[in-house]
Amino acid sequence: MTQVGDALPEWVVEAVDPEKMKLMAALLHDPNPIHLGPDAVRAVGLGDRAVNQGPSNLGYVQNVLIAWAGSDDAIRAMAMRFAATVFAGDRAIAGGRVSAVRESDGELLADCEVWLDAFRPGVATAVRALSGTATVVVPG
Repeated sequence: MTQVGDALPEWVVEAVDPEKMKLMAALLHDPNPIHLGPDAVRAVGLGDRAVNQGPSNLGYVQNVLIAWAGSDDAIRAMAMRFAATVFAGDRAIAGGRVSAVRESDGELLADCEVWLDAFRPGVATAVRALSGTATVVVPG
């Protein structure tokens, strides 16, 4: 039975792949060069590694919810804050925790705190890149 405080399964991306960023830029028709290579990132003062797209970062969090609930149809609502950049090569870990369990319109719902942490290569502490809330139909 789902309870307040239950942890959701983590979604881990060992190293954000810059080649996948290029593919995502093409799929999204996103011409922003900061997703394509380090020269553009340097030019805007963000370092020397390509910047992962926000929709990809959000997708990592959604993967946590889908893995836990068993279906993307189970996600009823999400509200996210984008607080930091995720770069090529970062280790990204999405997670969550049940903050409330309630019934609404005949469904058993879990309100969850969700997040995405980015670990920079060679740095032990994470940067909280995304944080927010989600409402999901309780699995089972």
